[in-house]
Amino acid sequence: MKVSIFSAHKFEKPFLERANASYGYELKYFDAHLDPSVAKLAAGSEIVSAFVSDQLCKDTLKVLADGGTKMIALRSAGFNHVDLTAAAELGITVTRVPAYSPHAIAEHAIALILTLNRKTHKAYNRSREGNFSLEGLMGFDLAGKTVGIIGTGKIGTVACKILLGFACRVVAYDKFPNQECKDMGVEYIDFDSLLKVSDIISLHCPLNAESHYLIDDAALGKVKDGLMLINTGRGALIDTKAAIRALKTGKLGYLGIDVYEEEEDLFFEDQSEHIIDDDVFSRLLSFPNVLITGHQGFFTSNAVECIANTTLENIQAFASGQPLANQIKA
Repeated sequence: MKVSIFSAHKFEKPFLERANASYGYELKYFDAHLDPSVAKLAAGSEIVSAFVSDQLCKDTLKVLADGGTKMIALRSAGFNHVDLTAAAELGITVTRVPAYSPHAIAEHAIALILTLNRKTHKAYNRSREGNFSLEGLMGFDLAGKTVGIIGTGKIGTVACKILLGFACRVVAYDKFPNQECKDMGVEYIDFDSLLKVSDIISLHCPLNAESHYLIDDAALGKVKDGLMLINTGRGALIDTKAAIRALKTGKLGYLGIDVYEEEEDLFFEDQSEHIIDDDVFSRLLSFPNVLITGHQGFFTSNAVECIANTTLENIQAFASGQPLANQIKA
């Protein structure tokens, strides 16, 4: 059986090949992002594998269905880039990788916090130039700070555990409080209260209609002056233009993001020889208190291996008619 893999990155291929050794599928790799204009490349593939940067809109899905695609195996946990209603109408089964390494993403969120606070990225560049001045590098003790965690699923829970280890007060907001977090000493409070009391807020919730622009002008108007905001979830959890306005007034003192709401045409590619024509993103890059990484929170060997293995397991379950534990439906 042929499997067409879109947005195939060099780093993924060895892991996918090893995972496929037990199954023997014909894996066909495409560097291109999946969208309506390239979907025809999958003609003849009953199974297509897609990444977070692929556009699985209704038009893309229609082209895939016309070409014989019956299953889409996502190599991601998030699925907000998939029109699930259209997939169901076209008879296309969709699976995902619900959990690959919550530690990887939670640890990256902590790395953003520590780097922004202690300005290690700036110190590194100074040291390489022989500049050992401490001016402008002062941080603060994390111990005793109040950190608000929005979303206490697997990733948020790991983040809570790490931050408690730093002797932070950890408060959380989640519609479905996690008993494990409560047992650790996490305090669940309402959303507005979390905004008001937190020195640092880290986002670990899924993106859906309810959470879209969760952090907007109204939310930022309620936070402490100088708040540190961290997002390793999904870009559109934050209204970027609102964040820029808050950075300009000092309401936001620090912003660390591994995701961006218009990242599809930016991340996972070398843009160093190109002019970035996204004016909003370029404005973000101009702030000295903004730290951006290119959706690398998941990027550990442990996580990539898990993604590859689960993706192939999902494909095997579909091909053999077994129950699909990781299927997602509209």
